[in-house]
Amino acid sequence: MRWVLPMVLLALLAAAVGGLVARQVYASPEPAPPAAAVPSAGTVPPSDQPGSPTVMPTEEAAAHPRYETVRGLLQTYFDAINARDYARWRTVVSDRRAGNQPELKWRTDYRSTKDGSIAIWRIETGPADGRVLISFTSVQDVADAPLELPEPCIHWRVVIPLTMEDGAWKLDSGPSSSAPQHEKC
Repeated sequence: MRWVLPMVLLALLAAAVGGLVARQVYASPEPAPPAAAVPSAGTVPPSDQPGSPTVMPTEEAAAHPRYETVRGLLQTYFDAINARDYARWRTVVSDRRAGNQPELKWRTDYRSTKDGSIAIWRIETGPADGRVLISFTSVQDVADAPLELPEPCIHWRVVIPLTMEDGAWKLDSGPSSSAPQHEKC
């Protein structure tokens, strides 16, 4: 009778190990992270700058719960700049940002700009605000380039604030968006 207890314990241990092995073998694989491919502005030949106008994420950005919303805002934002469509641009920016760039100023600022190689690197959001770290390349007439960097092609790294306005996410303005990092291509 002394052998019954050890045999029962051994049978329970074997069943537990077998269950763990079966769980590993038959478990459904983890879902693959969203496809992400960040454009490398350095690999775009000078004649093809600024690169693709399609907004692309890093894996980290694509995994953020608000990624689709933020990507949509940025895609509309850059599409509007590239098409010189102020009314469309206005749909995705906050009242504060639009107030800083009324239509006449906006048209002057972007009259020769084409943007591309747009990448979302990081998204941080709270209940009513957040920020997004992006990079992109712009080409423009030298006369329309920033005074501190009069170049026809510029690589930008910008943090754009996000805000909730009238129940919708908008691209905002603030201190982080007023001091972007940029360098010539």
